[in-house]
Amino acid sequence: MPAAGTSTKSDERRRAIVAAAMDCFAQKGFYGTTTHELAERVGISQPYLYRLYPNKEALFAAVVDHVSVVMTETLVAHSPVTGGAGPAPEAALDAARGAYAALTADRTILRFLMHANCAAGEPLVGEAVRRCYAKQVDTVRRLLGDDDAVRRWFGAGMLDNVVAVLGLADIDEPWAHVLTAR
Repeated sequence: MPAAGTSTKSDERRRAIVAAAMDCFAQKGFYGTTTHELAERVGISQPYLYRLYPNKEALFAAVVDHVSVVMTETLVAHSPVTGGAGPAPEAALDAARGAYAALTADRTILRFLMHANCAAGEPLVGEAVRRCYAKQVDTVRRLLGDDDAVRRWFGAGMLDNVVAVLGLADIDEPWAHVLTAR
């Protein structure tokens, strides 16, 4: 018999908790979300939540790690496949931007990531966020080929985040047009 907390049912619960936690944290952030809300959302008791995750910080870090895997898989899946030397730099950059746009079309991941950056002062969260950035830098460097392209991609992505979260595509103001390039 598996040890407590290691069964397939526990793994299923962890996946359900991570999914619910991502949604809750995306809406209210690390500081505004309670473990009571998370447990209630998944339909488990708060003590059981604490059996699977020792505290809210560990759960939040687990969600960051999950999102990092999803981001990496999405970027790699959208990478142009070519025979030989690899994709042209512009095609690779366009593919990476397209992958990120597809990933953040549902604003949950985008909002969660913004909250994760804000909560990076919490030790476990900060470690998870840095791991996430390190993984994304490595992935984007592999796809785009050089550090300047990686910085441009991250810079453009940060601007895309602001545009998306603030809904600037729907704002008919000169300053919004500058940021959305319309």
